[in-house]
Amino acid sequence: MAITSANQLELLQTAEAVAREKMIDPGLVVEAMEESLARAAKSRYGAEMDIHVSIDRKTGKATFTRVRTVVEEEELENYQAEFTLEQAKQYLDDPKIGDQLIEEVPPVEMGRIAAQSAKQVILQKIREAERDRQFEEFKDRAGTIINAQVKREEYGNVIVDVGSGEAVLRRNEKIGRESYRPNDRIRCYIKDVRREQRGPQIFLSRTAPEFMAELFKMEVPEIYDGIIEIKAVARDPGSRAKIAVISYDSSIDPVGACVGMRGSRVQAVVNELQGEKIDIIPWNEDQPTFLVNALQPAEVSKVVLDEEAERIEVVVPDDQLSLAIGRRGQNVRLASQLTGLDIDIMTESDESERRQAEFAERTKLFMDTLDLDEFFAQLLVSEGFTSLEEVAYVEVDELLVIDGVDSDTASELQARARDCLEEMNKKAMEKARELGVEDSLVEFEGLTPQMIEALAEDDIKTLEDFATCADWELAGGWTTVDGERVKDDGVLEKFDVSLEEAQNLVMTARVMLGWVDPTELGKEDAPEQEQEETEA
Repeated sequence: MAITSANQLELLQTAEAVAREKMIDPGLVVEAMEESLARAAKSRYGAEMDIHVSIDRKTGKATFTRVRTVVEEEELENYQAEFTLEQAKQYLDDPKIGDQLIEEVPPVEMGRIAAQSAKQVILQKIREAERDRQFEEFKDRAGTIINAQVKREEYGNVIVDVGSGEAVLRRNEKIGRESYRPNDRIRCYIKDVRREQRGPQIFLSRTAPEFMAELFKMEVPEIYDGIIEIKAVARDPGSRAKIAVISYDSSIDPVGACVGMRGSRVQAVVNELQGEKIDIIPWNEDQPTFLVNALQPAEVSKVVLDEEAERIEVVVPDDQLSLAIGRRGQNVRLASQLTGLDIDIMTESDESERRQAEFAERTKLFMDTLDLDEFFAQLLVSEGFTSLEEVAYVEVDELLVIDGVDSDTASELQARARDCLEEMNKKAMEKARELGVEDSLVEFEGLTPQMIEALAEDDIKTLEDFATCADWELAGGWTTVDGERVKDDGVLEKFDVSLEEAQNLVMTARVMLGWVDPTELGKEDAPEQEQEETEA
């Protein structure tokens, strides 16, 4: 089949029709036709030839050309598509490397096989263009809500029609035991849009916390306008959820605005989420205060925050424990998700027992080490002294505030504490030496004898061993495993060494060993210092 003047315009008409049907650019269809015709021409003239086809966008006339490129003689590989400078002089004036010779060749007769091949090329190009268009359409819609129509269900996954393609709502992204029939209307959150080999994949969700946030944005104009902001969302899909909001207008109550008149706004969201109970909580920058709000409806007696470990300890009245934890731990779990903290809940009686145990332990410490009677040791603990170091090196005035303690008694207490510490240090160093600790680690500034003993027991016996440690190996830390935070014990954690202190010690050791150039450390810190100065 040759391309004659009779069917030249038919090419353009076909391209227009296909482009309208698939909602893609007609130029892409014409380019696909050009590529398919070029492939057919190569099968006629030879696969090694560089054949190009150009279809006039107005007349539909197809022009077939052969392209040959000028290359260095030693680089000549394809004699059909390349030629040397000497050969090029026969056709070109003053040829240079990279110049091209373009010659028009006769149109080809397309047989049945060539026509079928051309059809496959065109269809493939159209599919690719269609996929690109669909990806471009949805890539910027990730993070928004879409209304779709259910087409079918496959192995628990719901396939929905999103207008110009299909999207999938996986079974683990459905709320509870939701089931849908074909042609049902469904509202979903576009969680992810990926470009894959089989085409763009659009993944939907109805369980994502962001879905609830977007629903509130649709129902509450103040959120859409930015007057109220949703700071955090935690969900147990289909059962219960907590949402934290803050108002940037003092005259607007964020909780009341989200609830609406007689609960109309929040009820609209609840209905969409299959009756999911929603607690709307005021956001607070103070984490303990925010946590007290997040644990509603339970009452909280006391909150103790450990910022470094990102843990928080909550004390509740004995009769509020089950309410604070919630059914199957739901209330405390959602509060933990909302605040981003690990929460330990205990009753007032449990906390009282723990305080009494700590009091008794510290009392015994002072009785055994300072040779004090129980009453005097209890006085020290009651005044807030927790260790021998505090007694030994505290200002004398802080000891004199204790009833019955004069300057002589204070001096005696400190002398006993220092003697005890010296004895403990001596024993610790002897034990460390027995374990094989080298002088390089003993002489390293910043480590006490007890620390050196603990390091030796962990097989860290030289300055080189110490310099290879990570800060968390010394100070301890937290690791997230399968979504749960797991405690990593540090070798020096019992000595209250912070992560920052551990990092400074390790870096000092590396500098002393020549592993790190101190001038380079200064350069790394310089940009941060410049930024701080700029902000200031």
